[in-house]
Amino acid sequence: MKKLKSLFEKNKHWAATIQKANPQFFPTLAAQQAPEYLWIGCADSRVPANEIVDLLPGELFVHRNVSNLVVHSDMNCLSVIQYAVDVLKVKDIMVVGHYGCGGVVASMEDARHGLIDNWLSHIRDVYYNHRKFLGQWEAKPHQVDRLCELNVIEQALNVCNTTTVIDAWARGQELNVHGWIYGLGDGLLRDLGFTVSGTEEIRSTFNDAVELIEAKGETVEGHSCTQFCNH
Repeated sequence: MKKLKSLFEKNKHWAATIQKANPQFFPTLAAQQAPEYLWIGCADSRVPANEIVDLLPGELFVHRNVSNLVVHSDMNCLSVIQYAVDVLKVKDIMVVGHYGCGGVVASMEDARHGLIDNWLSHIRDVYYNHRKFLGQWEAKPHQVDRLCELNVIEQALNVCNTTTVIDAWARGQELNVHGWIYGLGDGLLRDLGFTVSGTEEIRSTFNDAVELIEAKGETVEGHSCTQFCNH
């Protein structure tokens, strides 16, 4: 409990610092929530959404899970998307992966990891969709980087194909879906060339983004790891 007590102390210091800088921050924050962005990212503790894009609480709506997956049977993720689009009226949804994602690596390992293997099977599906490009899996750094990128593009595609997003576009709502990736080694975000603003753009944008990734070949953008995302 002593260790947990330190977190309460850190919270007090953080709140005092914010209030000193802006006395109206918390009252204003409590009164409304009006973010313009939805961030769908990895649960990795090294990828804090708000800090990466330097936004304060209330400016970014966030959903995180292992390896930033958007699965059409995941009611948690789908509910977040529906609330963000239909209620908060966000204008941009960013699917953000990161290089060296342990979930991506684990999805391709022969060893069993327990319950999480069911979740990671969705990444294995991404690998098989692009096996002609990725080749025989050897967990080489360039393979891990490329699969991390392709996983982002596939999940951004899944966002575009949700009923919530399709319905929003059908009624003329301004909404953009992006695919980004984060470098743990340098703290920088990279645009993967996937930005869709309507149903008519989905397939061509997806194909173009995949071609951009394939053009990188064996260029290593980040650093791979062999542990789960939060290690």
